Amino acid sequence: MEHPDHDRPATGKGCPVNLPAALARARSARRPDPDTPAGPAVPAWPGRPLAIPEARPAELDLRALLHLSLAAADGTGRLRPTSSAGALHPVDTELVVGAGCSLPPGRYGYDPLRHRVHHLGRQPDSTPPGVTAELSVTARRTASHYGHRAWPLLLLDTGHAAAALFLAARALGVAEPEPRLDGRSESPLAAVRVPLPATGSRRPRLSTSAFTPEELLARRSVPPPLPGTPDAHALRAVLTTAAHAGGGDLRWCAAVGPPRPGLTEPAPDATTPRRLAAGEARPTLAAWAAGQAWIADAGAVLLARGCPSDADAPHIRRTHLRAGFAVHLAHLTALRHGLAARPVGSWQQADLGAALGATPGQDWIVHGLALGTLHAAEEKPA
Repeated sequence: MEHPDHDRPATGKGCPVNLPAALARARSARRPDPDTPAGPAVPAWPGRPLAIPEARPAELDLRALLHLSLAAADGTGRLRPTSSAGALHPVDTELVVGAGCSLPPGRYGYDPLRHRVHHLGRQPDSTPPGVTAELSVTARRTASHYGHRAWPLLLLDTGHAAAALFLAARALGVAEPEPRLDGRSESPLAAVRVPLPATGSRRPRLSTSAFTPEELLARRSVPPPLPGTPDAHALRAVLTTAAHAGGGDLRWCAAVGPPRPGLTEPAPDATTPRRLAAGEARPTLAAWAAGQAWIADAGAVLLARGCPSDADAPHIRRTHLRAGFAVHLAHLTALRHGLAARPVGSWQQADLGAALGATPGQDWIVHGLALGTLHAAEEKPA
């Protein structure tokens, strides 16, 4: 074995992990060990599985919320609304249910393979109406394939799951779901608070920026290749979405292909993206992204960057959670604009700041989204 066992991430909830050291290993050029067993795809929740009741008028529809965000669409569990590195889906969900929901108040464990819940106990006395989805991870699932590269992927996957819950709540008419991605907690890593819809209306009229249930169920990561440079309008929309959702710790840019290859970044006035650097960056990105050669031919690659080498654990959690959250929203925006898209989570030696001549160790690539044009012949199989 190339690496000792202590280089593998902790595999259980609540196990301490030296996150700065884990991230440094994940960013190195070392290759993971051979695969190990991933273990069960769902926690062994106690008690019998319970169907989620149909919502009555004015209740928050938890069945629909979870169907649009986390539920598996097939028996294998691979096909789900959320992106996940290697389709390993390490994120586990507990629901803290208050009044006004289609489930009685209490704490529940969610089984996304069967779309069922397990009652775990009472909710805290201070639980407000609505539901809070608490997100934690079973690290073993991702470490089984990615080994020492697992921890940034676990955090990105959690950010994607939080975004899926946020978008599902918006699609059901909840105006202000609250994602909690501050990075302060090791377990749960993140949470999404979903209050009840507006009084007197279960489905108030949504803004045009909200994604519909149909769009949420149709999202998929498109397999490579992803050729074709997006037009300026679509690229601006994707960049703007990511920058708005990513918080203050991340900066965003996109590596674009011909006819003018280079790096672009959001303009301060939200007009056409401005040029950050000239030259072809995609082959370098392909080498940095675990050697995925197809990235060199992608039409564009959205990049989240930041998280310096001396970042502490809360900063690491926060930036990766936010990056996963923002890339998920950018992915949906890309699909709405007719693009093909695929998240790219594994990056090694990807010090973009140093490559652009800045101080090394300050501006690492945290997450990416490969983009390409979607030709009519590819939209529907013949």
